[in-house]
Amino acid sequence: MSRTRFTRRLPAAAAAAGLALAVAACGGGSSSSSDGATPAAADQLKPNADLSQQTLDITVWDGYTPKELPEKAKAELKIKDVQIQTHDTNETAMTKLTAPGDSGIDVAFVSGQYAQALNEQGLLEPIHHELIPNLANLYPEATQLSYDKGNKYSVPYTWGTTGICYRSDLVKSEPTSWNDLLKPPAWADKKVTMLATERWLALPALKSLGYSINTDKDEEIEKAKELLLAQKPHLLRYDDTTFGDRLVSGEAVMAEAWDGWCPTTDPKGNIKFAVPKEGSDLWVDTMVIMKSSKNKEAAHALINYILSPEIHSWAAENINYKVPNKAAMEQVKIAKGSLLGITPAELLNGEAAIDLGPASTKYSRLQQDIKAS
Repeated sequence: MSRTRFTRRLPAAAAAAGLALAVAACGGGSSSSSDGATPAAADQLKPNADLSQQTLDITVWDGYTPKELPEKAKAELKIKDVQIQTHDTNETAMTKLTAPGDSGIDVAFVSGQYAQALNEQGLLEPIHHELIPNLANLYPEATQLSYDKGNKYSVPYTWGTTGICYRSDLVKSEPTSWNDLLKPPAWADKKVTMLATERWLALPALKSLGYSINTDKDEEIEKAKELLLAQKPHLLRYDDTTFGDRLVSGEAVMAEAWDGWCPTTDPKGNIKFAVPKEGSDLWVDTMVIMKSSKNKEAAHALINYILSPEIHSWAAENINYKVPNKAAMEQVKIAKGSLLGITPAELLNGEAAIDLGPASTKYSRLQQDIKAS
């Protein structure tokens, strides 16, 4: 498992409170609120614009795109200049993108619910599908994501789910339910880890109770908290970054995990991944174009370039995340045990996280209460 992947998936899952605060700072909330802003109207773009007169600034997680992307984009798309900035979390990206004035960013990589929040504040340029013919490479399922059906303002880059990663040789029975983590048997006592980021901390309890991962109902969140408080004394620890290493060493026998981080290709072949019977989530990381960009034609050209099979397959091959690009995935050699083989239909069984606006702070409080107990 690469350290790059460790520094990547934590951001996409983290900082629900940061999202709410960042959006609040620019004056709004989610679509469920009565005062949300109207998404921006599309600009008139030139299909044959001279890209040699345009430059691009991109913000993305470190190691999430090929190092040579800027030089290749300049050479092959004839863009004048391409610069990469990095952010370590969605929260950091939101701080950049929602600050007063022009962020200077043309293209941003953010998770789906964060793209939704940006769009609701009128900060995104609608996607001009005619300028991105490689959208045709996407799986049909990638056009039906709940936070942005039809890819109106975002283009999916990677996607996956959350489940139970476990040592098949150290468990007495293979886990099938979130309750196997929430109420671990005696042989797994103090040998279980949980994700600590707010929405993902709550996910197993919410799903085990039959609730939506997007609930904003106080009574449902309270019941989930009760389960998590009862679980805490039986945990090894909360761990968003090193649970894979702990499974490999045998210190942990089960872990709540993002699929791309579960080391199922470990040479010993004894690490497995299961999506519990109560269901799970569907997380998506996206590419968006800022409304403030003065280089929108180049931004569309870059996204179209990334969606080419040769470029997009890099993500699956190098950071072990599935990409929602049928043509790209057909080029990927999937190793034995790899979770890259999970199908789009299976992924769409998961519930996509959406922006909860001010209600996101309820999950921040839940996390704080769990930590303080």
